[in-house]
Amino acid sequence: MLSEIIIGIIAAAIPLSITFVLVGIGEMFNQRAGVFNLGAEGIMMVGAFLGFYVEYIMKSGPGSSFLGMIAAIAVGSLMGAVMAVTCVNFKAEQGIAGIALFMLGWGVAGMLFRVYIGGTTSIVGLKALDIPFLNSIPVLGAILFSHNIMVYITLVIIPLSWYLLNRTAWGLKVKAVGTAPRAADTMGVKVDRIRFQCVVIGGAMAGLAGAYLSICQTHIYADNITAGRGFIAVALVYFGKWKPTGILWGALLFSLAHSFQRSIQVYGIDFPYEIAVMFPYILVIAVLAISGSSRIMAPTMLGRPYYREQRD
Repeated sequence: MLSEIIIGIIAAAIPLSITFVLVGIGEMFNQRAGVFNLGAEGIMMVGAFLGFYVEYIMKSGPGSSFLGMIAAIAVGSLMGAVMAVTCVNFKAEQGIAGIALFMLGWGVAGMLFRVYIGGTTSIVGLKALDIPFLNSIPVLGAILFSHNIMVYITLVIIPLSWYLLNRTAWGLKVKAVGTAPRAADTMGVKVDRIRFQCVVIGGAMAGLAGAYLSICQTHIYADNITAGRGFIAVALVYFGKWKPTGILWGALLFSLAHSFQRSIQVYGIDFPYEIAVMFPYILVIAVLAISGSSRIMAPTMLGRPYYREQRD
């Protein structure tokens, strides 16, 4: 019985972590280029609604889930562009602009939900894949081979993002503009252009993460469906030291805690429910405390606008 509970907790944690990984990798690109986006939570909300709505109006027809995700990526890119224009082109304070974008996304998603849906409605969404032979492997089958296709796509995105950041000319430019933008500028790198691109990529990833929530995880849309996941992902970027694999391990750690508190209710484990609900968020506070020692590894120009003309 204990082994079944442990396997169930681990198996449930993997799909729960995907949202954090998607947002975290997008935020990693932002921050590597010197921009942090606290508006990711708001982008997720709009992406979650739009992804849900596309499948809803298509009545869960063939390909509707993927069309919903494409729509979420598009709106996420658009909102990322708004953030980029505000902070990269107009040099606005990034923290304030991010909070404003979060509030905008929250308001827009809530309004559209009330106008076009009006109440709790479910969709088919993406279901777990039935992989022959692999899902019947003892232990590993339940843990690794019983998830929807977006889980496996995300696991491919992780090494691709590492390669893009560390083994391509564009990735080297991203790291340069986040660490020494003036030196990069003298070498002909368009600092604002690279930062703009990274913020748009981050917005697209946040939109996709929101669609994953509504299409793959919950199969519904509800107010505040993101429940702070965008802000938690920002903390996980610090915890993961701006590396895709570090973000993955941080996301899995938090998701294991979340899966544990859910399993307490499912399996009727004798453990104080109130403490179990608090546990994942206590863990986030601990993660923030630990990541404080990693600030020396942060991009030097994180949160600071770049002025091509020297300013006093």
